[in-house]
Amino acid sequence: MKKYDVYGVGNALMDIIIDANPDLLNELNLKKGQMQLIDDIQSKVILEKIKLVDMKEIPGGSAANTIAGINSLGGKVVFCGKVGDDRPGELYVQKMVEEGVGSNIKKDKEATGHAITFITPDTERTFATFLGAATDLKKEDVNKDELINSKILHVEGYMLEGNNKESALHAIQIAKENGVKISIDLADPGFVERNLDDLKEIVKGSYILFANEEEAKTFTGKEGEEALNELSKYCEIAIVKFGPKGSSIKQGDDIHKIEGFKIEAVDTTGAGDMYAAGILYGITNNLDLQKSGELASFAAAKVVEQIGARLFNFGQVLGKRNSLKE
Repeated sequence: MKKYDVYGVGNALMDIIIDANPDLLNELNLKKGQMQLIDDIQSKVILEKIKLVDMKEIPGGSAANTIAGINSLGGKVVFCGKVGDDRPGELYVQKMVEEGVGSNIKKDKEATGHAITFITPDTERTFATFLGAATDLKKEDVNKDELINSKILHVEGYMLEGNNKESALHAIQIAKENGVKISIDLADPGFVERNLDDLKEIVKGSYILFANEEEAKTFTGKEGEEALNELSKYCEIAIVKFGPKGSSIKQGDDIHKIEGFKIEAVDTTGAGDMYAAGILYGITNNLDLQKSGELASFAAAKVVEQIGARLFNFGQVLGKRNSLKE
């Protein structure tokens, strides 16, 4: 028996969410509606500018959001990442632990990474992202015992390039050597394009591959069901998400069509992460793929109805989960 359902490896980023007007974005030289990577100096300037503004601080990062989602559904999880030895880092670890997530979060001399989300009155999101300590995860930071005692290792794609690549590959190798199934989220079309040849070798033989429509197209050069079929050559379970149109899941010769839920979208941030949470929770808790997909679609829809990438009141989702088990 494994102690944990999923061990996640990803960038530990504090999400800082504020309401802003376009004048503030202009003042900070941020392009409205886009994501911009910033350095330590730019980060300090922005944080100084917004220090008197009401804001929400929520632990984030793709894999961290997925792990927190599995935990909220009742799964047993551990998250591996890196924060700074500072107030945001302490807060990040504290909030993750308070949620019930097992912490394999290490500290670094660099400042804690963060993604500042500016929400303008038209509900559009503009992001200023400082990666900081998140990009300095080392091989020795991966807890081998906790990883071996997990059913699935989940890795966000961004970990497979740059400084974190060695530690992510180390975790994947441990998983392969110890019968832990491997789940990889392809993360972003730009990431896929930058690393395509290398990525195809890394993901070969994975248990699950998650991709949205654009990521699947970039990875395979194909669209729709053809992209799903091509993606399935690299893994046991291939998943392509089509936003509001739903998703498709392929295992062997079986394809499951999952419908999307009709909702009024407020913020699409985190939808893919919550979808992955539903799938991974379902699989590790004996739901079949169709029911896991329905749970995933429902969880993604619920997070889109609110601001922020996590669901803290999962009563409705838990109710849906229970009905799916019947």
